[in-house]
Amino acid sequence: MNSIVVIGGGGHAKVVISILRKMKKYRILGYTDIKDNGTLLGISYLGSDVELLSFPAEPGTIQAVLAVGQIGLGNLRQQLWQALQPLRLSFPLIASPHSIVNEEVSGGEAATIMDGAVVNTGAVLGRGAIVNTNSTVEHDVVLEDWVHIGPGATICGGVTVGQFSMIGAGVTVIQGIKIEASCVVGAGATVVADLTEPGLYVGSPAHRIK
Repeated sequence: MNSIVVIGGGGHAKVVISILRKMKKYRILGYTDIKDNGTLLGISYLGSDVELLSFPAEPGTIQAVLAVGQIGLGNLRQQLWQALQPLRLSFPLIASPHSIVNEEVSGGEAATIMDGAVVNTGAVLGRGAIVNTNSTVEHDVVLEDWVHIGPGATICGGVTVGQFSMIGAGVTVIQGIKIEASCVVGAGATVVADLTEPGLYVGSPAHRIK
């Protein structure tokens, strides 16, 4: 059984811990965070991220999961991942056994796929992508690095979602759409045309408000 460290100590981390337990593949060593939040579902606090330097292991042998959620753009999660690089951790794709990941799905370093999510054939997951609870990522979708697909969202076939973007809960993106980097699509919106510049989009059809 592989050992793994959970990076993050909030609500998103608790969900990830539950998924790791269901996978029955990892022994969770503990979690790191900027503050001690007590035990999380029985998992102990290890200290700040720098405490990992004291682990008695060869560089690259400790696996980790980036369990910091994303509200808004993914830049902060990318910055955290970059700050951890001197530790030479390994960040595998974490996919819930209660998700469906079909054939020929590629990528996904440091990505997480939550309970009830469906990722279909030909999809490409960028580094650090979050495919949240009960969301659907259809065939040949490209999620670039640090994208978050919110709970219950539907991303139809052939869509590209640009780096750092967040697709909110319950959003529908129709087939073939291209979403520019650094877009936030508010909950419940319907995207029926390309989003060609960064910003916040809401409504049905989705339109840019800032």
